[in-house]
Amino acid sequence: MSFDYSTAFSRNIGWVTSQEQAILRTKKIAIAGLGGVGGSHLLTQSRLGIGGFHIADFDSFELPNFNRQAGASMSSIGRSKTEVVAALAKDINPELYLSLFPQGVTHENMDEFLTGIDLYIDGLDFFAVEIRRAIFAACAERGIPAVTAAPLGMGTALLNFLPGKMSFEEYFKLDGLPEEEQLLRFLLGLSPSMMQGNYLVDPSTVDIAGHRGPSTPMACELCAGFAATQALKILLGRGKIYAAPWGLHFDAYRNRLKKTWRPGGSNNPLQKIALKIAKQRFKNTPKITNQKETEQVHGKMAQILNLARWAPSGDNTQPWRFEIPGERHIVVHGYDTRDSCVYDLQGHASQISVGTLLENISIAASEHGLRTNIQHRSESPETAPVFDVLFDEDTEMIVDPLAPYIPLRSVQRRKMSTRTLSEREKLSLENCLPEGYRIGWFEGRKNRFTMACLVFKNAGIRLTMPEAFEVHSKVIQWDARFSEDRIPDQAVGAGSATLKLMRWAMKSWRRISFLNRYLAGSWGPRIELDFIPALACAGHFVIIADKRPETINEFIAAGRAIQRFWLTASQLGLYLQPEMTPLIFHEYTLDNIKFSETPGMDVRAASVSKQLENILGKEDSKQAVFMGRIGSSSAPLSRSVRLPLEQLMK
Repeated sequence: MSFDYSTAFSRNIGWVTSQEQAILRTKKIAIAGLGGVGGSHLLTQSRLGIGGFHIADFDSFELPNFNRQAGASMSSIGRSKTEVVAALAKDINPELYLSLFPQGVTHENMDEFLTGIDLYIDGLDFFAVEIRRAIFAACAERGIPAVTAAPLGMGTALLNFLPGKMSFEEYFKLDGLPEEEQLLRFLLGLSPSMMQGNYLVDPSTVDIAGHRGPSTPMACELCAGFAATQALKILLGRGKIYAAPWGLHFDAYRNRLKKTWRPGGSNNPLQKIALKIAKQRFKNTPKITNQKETEQVHGKMAQILNLARWAPSGDNTQPWRFEIPGERHIVVHGYDTRDSCVYDLQGHASQISVGTLLENISIAASEHGLRTNIQHRSESPETAPVFDVLFDEDTEMIVDPLAPYIPLRSVQRRKMSTRTLSEREKLSLENCLPEGYRIGWFEGRKNRFTMACLVFKNAGIRLTMPEAFEVHSKVIQWDARFSEDRIPDQAVGAGSATLKLMRWAMKSWRRISFLNRYLAGSWGPRIELDFIPALACAGHFVIIADKRPETINEFIAAGRAIQRFWLTASQLGLYLQPEMTPLIFHEYTLDNIKFSETPGMDVRAASVSKQLENILGKEDSKQAVFMGRIGSSSAPLSRSVRLPLEQLMK
């Protein structure tokens, strides 16, 4: 069939007139960068019926481009992006005028690139700040309207720079600044509200200094749609067009469209505050610097550990270090925190955590068709147990369905839905446990209230003894959404007012003691962080062993069971928050362990122990290995992450 322009683009008519379509056919657009957004810009504008393009990109397609770039496919690997995407556009409109710049846009060819152009659309890589500034400056000098639409998360942020209006440089004010600050200003100028930041699940993937960041195909396609709409309005002179300092930010994940306005651009007081916050946030963002190098050296073993390291541990202490002595051999060096943590005086909490890690290793190994054989070195000290993990290939190995949930599992310290768990959900959680373990459920308003009273009473011990203060004062990372080795303050579950008071008070035990003695200082945090969350959930659960754990290997086994329960909850879309300290104080009471020099703390712990016995029963309270609250909720916006693998290698 022969090509006919009028027929090919006839379905545009109605939203544009026939005369407007004819005008679009005469227009010429320049696009620099043909990757994630640039390639989609070209194909979308071609389908709009634009008659000609100048396109530029010096790069070739490779496998990591597949998630978002229009021209990326197995047949295009290693081929010039300019040539591949030009062929796709020509296949849409064989009459298309195309001028190719396969060396990319440079200072030397910029005049040629912009000659005869009606509109410039920015498709450059986010980090190409120097050439981007040069192109926008050239457009401003020539009176060429310029559009930039950035893919951010699962949305797009758009700015138009029109002749006679605020220029790119006037808005962003990048001149003379270090590259990292230029990039931060560019990001914040595009997205003053930073809507996308709230659902970033792995902050280590963002590395401004290293020119690395995640992307989604949805964002790239949204960019193309937004930019094409602006192009239509600019080229046809119809509809309201917002020019900088006005902008548009649409986030499909957040279901929100924002019209942004930053008069003065980067000089705006709000932008200055945002920039200061952003610098602090990126400073605290975890970085994985040598992950690829570690995996290249150690292969599958490092890949297994890189997933397994997301195991839970008290206050994110991560009481383990690794060795990889052979191709199918990992050594796990555990340690406990009895010397520094009042909640781990017998090492049992750390031993349970090591058990969750070993379960993660087994689950992660299944992705590589490997079966684990875990051997405890009995001669290793109780305070620093060592485990050899050996792997055997199993061609019939089925990938454990819990593997994808290992890095997603997290603690939810805020309110959850009070919807009762379904019988299917409870059955799945009960069936996931190995033989020798069962679950006690405490649901309904009455039971939730009973458990709320228990954790409220228990918190009265935690927040009024100096030994606990020594722990709490070290485990919170302030002004942080993520933390590699502590709990970020934004994940504690407290409101801003409570956090401010906590930060002030935790400067010294003297302040805490004063608040507790004269101002009932523990009541507010206990209500906000313990009592209310205990009511705001589907219910509480207790994992009970058939026999009270006594040896290291029995606590390790309990940890493995707990991890399967927690990962199964994640698989079901449920979240949980551990409530371990009532069990810990109960254990201290049973074993007559002195945990505080403060008079009366043992009596208060005995009272909590008795209350726990009344709820669970005497035998079940002895054999309980884990308890917490559970329910459905949205994903936590803040969480503890983990140390990079290279820092965990012994």
